[in-house]
Amino acid sequence: MSGQSWREKVPQAGPSLNCTINDEQVELKVDPSKRLLSVLREDLQLTGTKRSCEIGRCGACMVLMDGNPVNACLTMAYQCSGKHITTIEGLDRGGLHPVQQAFLEEGGYQCGYCTPGMIVSVTALLTDNPSPTAAEVEEALSGNLCRCTGYGGILRAVQRAIDMGRGE
Repeated sequence: MSGQSWREKVPQAGPSLNCTINDEQVELKVDPSKRLLSVLREDLQLTGTKRSCEIGRCGACMVLMDGNPVNACLTMAYQCSGKHITTIEGLDRGGLHPVQQAFLEEGGYQCGYCTPGMIVSVTALLTDNPSPTAAEVEEALSGNLCRCTGYGGILRAVQRAIDMGRGE
């Protein structure tokens, strides 16, 4: 093994990651095995995206990639090259996003840990389908788990966001 340990052979920094995060062009040197969740939280200090299960089952780390919801814990940083990533922080454009406002008004949170992922998922749904059925809402939120609320406030918040989109 020529005297080198395996650790010395592991690249310390990978290729450049070029992507857009929350409408800002980002170029970072990243380890090829780094996950998007770690890039967001550790490298960019965007801590609204939450770390929880780290196996894609809870949705706390949900972000939008080119408008589609993805689990940041399952997305490798190199997969983001050339993509547009939007985190919960990126939804705020000088004021609360309508979905954020609806969650606030309807109490669609309790401890708040799942809330960023829920809001990102609902935003993706309402962007694609401004008037979803109850079944479509349930399907859109099926990748997001809440252990505190019982979902009543969350579902009221989704309905409020739908109504706000209609101007009601």
